[in-house]
Amino acid sequence: MDASQLLRSAVDAAHAAGEILREGFGTAVTSRSKEGRHNLVTEFDLRCEDTIIAMLRSATPTASFLAEESGGSDNDDSLTWVIDPLDGTVNFAHGIPIFCVSIAATVNGVPVCGVIHNPLLNETFTAISGGGAFLNGAKLQVSPTATLNDAILVTGFPYNVDENPQHCIEQFSAIVSKGLPVRRLGSAALDLAYTAAGRFDGFWEVALHAWDMAAGVLLVQEAGGTVTHYEGRPFRLGHDSIIATNGLIHGELVNILTSVDR
Repeated sequence: MDASQLLRSAVDAAHAAGEILREGFGTAVTSRSKEGRHNLVTEFDLRCEDTIIAMLRSATPTASFLAEESGGSDNDDSLTWVIDPLDGTVNFAHGIPIFCVSIAATVNGVPVCGVIHNPLLNETFTAISGGGAFLNGAKLQVSPTATLNDAILVTGFPYNVDENPQHCIEQFSAIVSKGLPVRRLGSAALDLAYTAAGRFDGFWEVALHAWDMAAGVLLVQEAGGTVTHYEGRPFRLGHDSIIATNGLIHGELVNILTSVDR
């Protein structure tokens, strides 16, 4: 199955999960905490993940799965689906309309296609390695913002910030002390999708998982952006830090963030 066929399967699964979320949003939600007292899982995370895995397993019976709620592993030697069935669970559980479904297909640990679907806005972001990034079929391009002083940024914070902060508060302070506008949506996948779409000029965060980033990283790269780890190291899934920008402001953002000892 080629990447375009994989993407069609991923989009179908994301839309099916998105319909579950759209119908469930605003209803009574049962949730429990995972690691970190504000890191929630709801019955909708579980229902969506089950639906996605069932659909993708039917389409690709020999694939491996790495999913937020059920776990699994990334088999570098085969096709692996990397799934976040509901990115922005806390928002969803509190009636805040900022959340999405994120699915990527990886081979040898590298995303080959991905989809991020926002069911409430009916926005479907897609990318194929070497084939560009799109929003509802329209080609995406990162922003032309040339300097950090003119940029709008987005970030997030770990749920276990008190136990493993990785100096994220100090990094945030270093950015905002320069008067730069920073947003915090509560969905890393949407942060990346919006960076690919040019809505944000740059994104950084620590303590993320592969399912938070896999589809979004490919979107940014295929939209012409730059994605690295901290210190500007080449990005690879499995490491928890990320800086994603339009490329033009990347060096400036890396310099500020690495000026804070981690």
